[in-house]
Amino acid sequence: MAPPAMTDVVRGAGAGAVATVAMSAVMLAAGRLGMVGRQPPEAIVRRAGQLGGAEPRGRAAGVLASLAHLGFGAGTGAAYALLPPTARPVLRAVGVSLGVYAASYAGWVPALGALPHAERDRTDRQAVMAAAHVVYGAVLGALDARGRGRGLHRG
Repeated sequence: MAPPAMTDVVRGAGAGAVATVAMSAVMLAAGRLGMVGRQPPEAIVRRAGQLGGAEPRGRAAGVLASLAHLGFGAGTGAAYALLPPTARPVLRAVGVSLGVYAASYAGWVPALGALPHAERDRTDRQAVMAAAHVVYGAVLGALDARGRGRGLHRG
């Protein structure tokens, strides 16, 4: 039998992956409306590839971006699941995901050179990304509450 912490990590990773799919739906819908320009996961993967000397192109860039985004979301969910339980899991998860948004778009993403700092980026992309992170957090928190057997009535 797996230790409880390992079970939590696996459950959290699954919840993070599902939350990433919900988040991606928001991003893709906004992209179809012309609201984001290049999707951030693709911009990040392309820039990382440039820095590593092998920028992915075409369909490969899209596939790698999707896998990287899913992996990042699953990893964030795994880390989130290690936090102690709370009476308001959805509210806390939304707060954590907005923290990830801020650290990413005002921190490591512009430092990497993938996209401009949030304050200098397209306002429509930043509004969509903030909203997408709220969706991620809401789904993650709801699944975390359910996984801990607490239900949504408490969060």
